[in-house]
Amino acid sequence: MIKNVLEKILSGLNDKNIKFIDLKKLISDLGFSERIKGSHHIYFKTGIIEIINLQSLQDGKAKAYQVKQVRNIILKYELHKEEKNV
Repeated sequence: MIKNVLEKILSGLNDKNIKFIDLKKLISDLGFSERIKGSHHIYFKTGIIEIINLQSLQDGKAKAYQVKQVRNIILKYELHKEEKNV
């Protein structure tokens, strides 16, 4: 299932239709640590400069611009290649 979410994110065609819970699971599976402060889910990983800050929409979907940020980090650090090798 996570490979499907990864493929959707990498395609860039479904940014508005990614479930928040699926995005969180993917980020965790990629080795990020999570800290929660209120409604903010903050992810960080050694070797990654950027911090990912996510908030859910009321319909349970991730915000499109945050999906794009996650995609850019996955591509920049080639994290999708790590996921495929697992």
